[in-house]
Formats: sequence, structure tokens, C-alpha cells
Amino acid sequence: MAQLYPWLTPLWEQWQAHLEADRFPNAALLIAKPGFGEDQLVSQFSRAVMCSNFAAEPCGFCHSCQLMESNNHPDFHWIKPEKEGKAITVDQIRQCNRLAQESSQLAGYRVIVIQPADSMNESAANALLKTLETPSPSCLFLLVSSAASQLLPTITSRCQQWHISPPEAAELTTWLTEQTQKNVPSYAAHINGNAPLSTLKFIEDDEQKRYLAIEQQLVEIVSQGGDAIKLAKDLSGDIEKSLLWLWYLLTDTQKVHFGLQLSSAVPGAQALAERIEYNLLYQQTQALQTLIEQLTQHTGLNRELLILDWLFKFNGDTCL
Repeated sequence: MAQLYPWLTPLWEQWQAHLEADRFPNAALLIAKPGFGEDQLVSQFSRAVMCSNFAAEPCGFCHSCQLMESNNHPDFHWIKPEKEGKAITVDQIRQCNRLAQESSQLAGYRVIVIQPADSMNESAANALLKTLETPSPSCLFLLVSSAASQLLPTITSRCQQWHISPPEAAELTTWLTEQTQKNVPSYAAHINGNAPLSTLKFIEDDEQKRYLAIEQQLVEIVSQGGDAIKLAKDLSGDIEKSLLWLWYLLTDTQKVHFGLQLSSAVPGAQALAERIEYNLLYQQTQALQTLIEQLTQHTGLNRELLILDWLFKFNGDTCL
């Protein structure tokens, strides 16, 4: 088993203490934003629980550990959507419920991981409730979610909740430098939500060039000299990343208006602040947040047209 990412170690040590004391809850909810490598923690936990020799770490040699290594342990179940982007169905959860009530095939714990738990449809979530209310003492449920607010309150109330905390800026910068052997821009982690693996990909894929190009294009548009149609086309192909980058640019620009000089601020914030008055900046930031939600929730919309409409409003236009 590979060594855990350093930002996962504090939580893993808490989990180990609970396992050693036989106090780990029957239902736990792990809340982790994308890009934090939570699968590594889930795998380490599952291997530790299933190990026949130790209570809080996998020995790597027992029959159970060997079965986990080959992804063939009969008492371990990792429930995911059958297709990426689809829901976890009620039939999948009913199968979980049956497994939870059965006896362990190897006389140890059964572990059921549900990920992402927020992808359960309403029927599936309701089907899980009764099992969480009356858990089998030898069955552990671990729900994993990046959007716990989308879970039913009745689900979250029955789980002990754990959060993966982002690493300190200095720790993250050190780790990224070690991984890439490159100079890490001070704003790289900031525009990637301080998610270590997302930031690592940003650096390894040399996405800094694309970000700076998008930033420059927006500054030119606000200065009445840019090509909004070209930028809308560039942004529409990757809204989950590029629109979020723009959101960080606009929020950093707001901070400049308030006199805040942060080391993690994006380089274009100062130039943008000199070209746009605060009220319009605030309105466009709010409109961008709404646009991101709209485009991510409704995939059939004309992305390019809606982004272009938003860009035009920097110059006072209210419609296409």
C-alpha cells in the first residue's frame, strides 16, 4: 500500500484510534472536495478493517489482505453508479441492505462503501435509511461525498461525519514542489480550491499558460478591446474548470477594491480592478456564480451563447 498523502494522515490517525478502541461508528460519512485523493483513505481504511491480524492497519499477508489486494474479498463492497454521472439506484441499495444483514463469509467485518453518496436518488436514500437506523454490529457503512448538502438530512443525521481538511499553504507548496520539481505559482492552489491533486494536475499539464491567456482575454474585453466571441468559445469547452478560474479572478479583484493584497491572489486582479468599477464587478461575480450553477445542472443548454451574454454585460449590454 502506497504511503498516504500527507494531508490525509491526521484524519487517518483519528480513524486508527477509533478502530484500536473498537469505537468506529457503524455508519460514517466522509466529506471530501474533489482533488483530495479520498479514495486512498477509503482504501486504507477498508484494508485495515478487513485485516485478520491487526485492528487498525493491514498486515498485507493474511488471507483477507490478499483478497483485498486482488479486489476479491466477499465481505467488502464498493457501491458506485453503474455509469459515470448516473445515480446510484434503489436496486443497488436494496442489494446493500441484504448484504448488511447477512453473516460475514470470513467471520469478520463487512464493509460497504457508497460513493458518491450524494448520487443516490431519493428512493435509494430512503431505502438505506432503515438499515442505518438498525445496523448490524459487524457491518460498517462508509458514505463518501463531495456535496453532503445534497444528501437527505435523515441520512446525515445517522452518520458520524468526518472532513478532509486542506493542507496548510506552506505544506502544500512543499509537496507540489517535491512532486513536480518546478516552481509553483503562488496562486495555483488558490484557483484550484486548494485541492492538492487538482493543483498538481494544473502544474503538470502546464495549465498556467491557458489560465493566463483567459485572464488576459477578460482584461481586454473589459477594456473594450477583446474578442468576446473567441473567449466564450474557449470557455464553453471546459466550464467546470475555466469558469471557476474566472470566479476566482473576479473575487480576487473585489479584494483589490477593498485594499487587500494577498500573496495567493491571481496576477490579473490588479489590472482588472483598474478597469472595472466595483458595482459592476459585484454584479458580474454573482451572475457568474448563477451561470456556473445553471450550466452544471442543465447540460443541454447552449453554453457558448450564455457565456457570451455574460461577457457582453461587462460593456453595459443587457442582452445579445
